[in-house]
Order: sequence, then C-alpha cells, then structure tokens
Amino acid sequence: MKLGYACINMSMPSKFRTCRLRTVEEQGLGKVKEIAVHNLAEVIRVLEWNIEHGIFFFRMSSDLIPFASHPIMTWDWQRDADILALTAEIGRLRELHDMRLSMHPGQYTIINSPRADVVEKAIAELTYHQQLLDLVGGTDMILHIGGAYGDKKTASERFIRKYNGLSEDIKRLLRLENDDKTYTANDVLGIARATGATVCFDIHHHICNHEENADVAQIVSDVFKTWETTPKMHISSGKTGSTDRSHHDLIHKEDFDRLIGLLAGRDADIMFEAKRKEQSVLALREEL
Repeated sequence: MKLGYACINMSMPSKFRTCRLRTVEEQGLGKVKEIAVHNLAEVIRVLEWNIEHGIFFFRMSSDLIPFASHPIMTWDWQRDADILALTAEIGRLRELHDMRLSMHPGQYTIINSPRADVVEKAIAELTYHQQLLDLVGGTDMILHIGGAYGDKKTASERFIRKYNGLSEDIKRLLRLENDDKTYTANDVLGIARATGATVCFDIHHHICNHEENADVAQIVSDVFKTWETTPKMHISSGKTGSTDRSHHDLIHKEDFDRLIGLLAGRDADIMFEAKRKEQSVLALREEL
C-alpha cells in the first residue's frame, strides 16, 4: 500500500509557478517554456524529497505546463528536448523507486456538459494530461462525472456517449470518481458498467453523498472489479465533522481505519486529500 498526497509539498516548500494569459500574449510562448521547465524541475525536487521520506505516491499539478490545452499553445512542448529531458528524469525516479504518479484535471473538465464548447475544452484538457502522464510513466487521471443539469439520467447518458468517443489513450488512464454532491459511488459504478471505465472510490465523498441503505462494503468490492492493477482510492476527513465537505488539515485515524476495514485485506494505494499535504501522510504514518 502506498500513501500519497497532492500537488505541493509544504515542508520544502515546493514553489510552482504559473502566469496569466496576458503575460503570454505580451512575452510569448518562451515564457510558458521557462515556467514549464521550472515546474518540472520542481517536481523532481519534490519526488526526491518524497523518496527520502518514504512517500511513493504523488499527484502532479495540472498546471505544470501553463495553457497546455489553450488555443494559444502552438509550442510543441511534448517534443521539446528540454521538456523531454526533465520528464525522462521524473520517469527514471518513478521507475527506480516504484512510485505511482497521478493527475486530476480541474473542476471545469466536464465532458457531460450540454455545451459543445465546454466538452471540446474538456477533451483538450484530458489530452494534455494524458500526454504528460505518458511522458513520465504516470498511471491515473481522475475525472468526476460532471453536472446533473436538472436531469441526472440524461446527463449520465450524455457522459457515457462522450466517454465512449474519447481516444483509447485517454481511456487507458482515466478513472471515474464519485463526488460529494451529485454522482454517488453507485451512480459511477453504473456508468462504469456501461463504459468499461475504472472507478476511483472516494470514501469522504461517499459519506457526504450516498443513497439511503447504500452497501459500502459491496460498493468497494465492485470498485475493485473495475481495476486490472492496484486500485487508487481517495480519503479526506471533514473539517468540522464526517459530513463536512470541506477538508481537514489532516486525516483522522478513525477515518483511515474505516477505509482499511472496507479494503478487507485487499491492496490499494490511498491518496490523502488533506490541507497539510505531505504532513498529513507523515502524521498518520507516525500515529499508526
């Protein structure tokens, strides 16, 4: 079992950079490359820190290559020699230390939107994530189903159609996650059965959003059946209580124990979605 955290390291601390579209328009795509090179070098620093502290699961930020899916991007970043050298080093560290690398496209990556322009942008964003994950040897790209738009059944059917139209390269990495407001774990499993997709189970989202009398043990068993490799799962603790959708700084041991109990001896890698990032992993590990 690998325990991981998302995007930034607060102990180092890591220092990732971004920029505004206006900056790119004024300074050109050379500025984007400068930031991308910096960000990928920073990923290497974070991974080296993780290795030193025995953490072998990490979610990379979606913003490593600024504007990668934007129409302004005419720089062929995935074939740039400097980018390839950095991603190769990330991949070398990943392979040498058996690390798991994932990404989670942002909340506006919605393929079940009724608006064609939103879907087009979402697919461009998924393509960028797939390209970067392939360069570093990453294995997981997490996606929520999206909105209900007043009719969850129709929105789910629209998601299924759009998912089936995605490239095989994207689907190879894509994992569908239950959310804390709209699509329950059973909803996502239904969509997975219709598409052959893999499901990432988030236990905090399940606590906040589930059907009455939902059988969580059966849900977790069904999630395992969607995976051909070690499953990836998410955990967080509510800020003020178990059903508070806001995340706590740390992961409470009782929440972790609950998930471990549901695994019933099966192996899974667990992403900590806590505000204190790597410190939540270290704290829980010490408590255990």
